[in-house]
Amino acid sequence: MNATIDLRRYTDGMPIALPQAQVLPTGEATTYAEWFACLAEPVRVRLLHAVATTPKGITVGALTEILGTSQSTTSHHVRKLADVGFVRLHKEGTATIVTVNEACCAGLPHTADAVMGLLAPRPCCPADLPVDVTVRALEPSDWADVRRIYGEGIATGIATFETEVPTRAHLDKHWLPGHRWVAELDGQIVGWTAASAVSSRECYAGVAETSVYVADSHRGRGVGKALLHKQVLAADDDDLWTLQTSIFTDNRASLALHHSAGYRTVGVRERIAQRDGVWRDTVLLERRSSVR
Repeated sequence: MNATIDLRRYTDGMPIALPQAQVLPTGEATTYAEWFACLAEPVRVRLLHAVATTPKGITVGALTEILGTSQSTTSHHVRKLADVGFVRLHKEGTATIVTVNEACCAGLPHTADAVMGLLAPRPCCPADLPVDVTVRALEPSDWADVRRIYGEGIATGIATFETEVPTRAHLDKHWLPGHRWVAELDGQIVGWTAASAVSSRECYAGVAETSVYVADSHRGRGVGKALLHKQVLAADDDDLWTLQTSIFTDNRASLALHHSAGYRTVGVRERIAQRDGVWRDTVLLERRSSVR
């Protein structure tokens, strides 16, 4: 049965608040379109994969044999890939050597996120903060609420590899002083964020691993935004130059939240660890401070 919806019936006198659309800059959109168009040909995708898995380069003749195409067809596809920057070409005698352009290919995993709105030009920190959420430093009396909220996150199955809430002593030992924050709403602790050192080596003194958790009852109310806003500004002020975090690939809300705080997608770590006997992938994200 076909049916139509009378939009006037549902909209007259009822203002609809739609999210403001974002538009990619023309230059970026043009670049991404060229990349997608170039990879719309399956033979070209196979060719690029062959080149990328041959670090020292490969000749056009060898590619022709691998792909089972004519030399002219292979040369055509190589030229298309070179035109958009996926590969580089140089001569060794009479042979043309094809090598992958690492700079271009390193940006490729971010392209789909950018087009889908998950990787807009990176802001300094989240905007549109809720006016009713207060973020302050964690106090000794907050630990019970912090661990309770941690447990709620564990229960979702998509927040962490942990299956039990760490002890207060463990968290207190690993979380950096001055980078432990809680969110309050209506007098209740409704979320927390913290940063931990990634290494004891001096060269990594400004690199920290971050976590953010929001209470079940207060998700979708901007608590995470408020926490990350405080987190990244405090990190900038304290000379932490890189913040990093790992998020399950299916935790789209957390990915979008971190992108809003200036984190970028570094890559996907496939089958990095098990949770409840199941291998899981995670997305590695990082935020590089512009302060130093």
